[in-house]
Amino acid sequence: MTSPAASPRSTALSRFASPVILLALMWIIQLADALLPGSFSGFGLRSWDLAGLGGIVASPLLHASWGHLLANSLPLLVLGCLVAVEGARRFWAVTAFIAVIGGLGTWVFNTPGTLTVGASGLVFGYFGYIVMRVFAPARVAHRILYAAVALIVIALYGGSMLAGVVGVSEGISWQAHLFGAIGGGVAALAGRRRGPAALRDRSG
Repeated sequence: MTSPAASPRSTALSRFASPVILLALMWIIQLADALLPGSFSGFGLRSWDLAGLGGIVASPLLHASWGHLLANSLPLLVLGCLVAVEGARRFWAVTAFIAVIGGLGTWVFNTPGTLTVGASGLVFGYFGYIVMRVFAPARVAHRILYAAVALIVIALYGGSMLAGVVGVSEGISWQAHLFGAIGGGVAALAGRRRGPAALRDRSG
């Protein structure tokens, strides 16, 4: 029989394990890419190429270099954990929304033949979800808490997020950033339409 003190701890671990596992998978793939012949980047999202649509799933897990992965790791872990507070199932559902909407938007609006890899779309998506989560139904106290978290996140990451859409340098996909953020916002609003009961992840 599980003690009352151990239950909340195990629930928290199961929730925060999800973004950690996702990030660990990215590092394992990058290590394998460095050790094995060839490059995994070819499995990324290639715009306007039907065969490249599989990159919707693969692209967020792939990175062009170790520096690329390092730049995405900390914000993905921080913002991912904030999403995972609501539960593991919620985290993976939000991640799926971001990957699909962000990937499709990038595939359509990027230059034909452009290859896109990297987790920055997920980072922008988690940011969009946290900001839009304020408008999902919840108790007043929860709304205040979500608003406070959103303000902190905007203060910490808002400038870099804006620069990632309107001030990107050549070779960086603002499309992935923009549509990733849209995917996160849609995930938050989808939860809003489904009502308060749908927002609670009882499984942890």
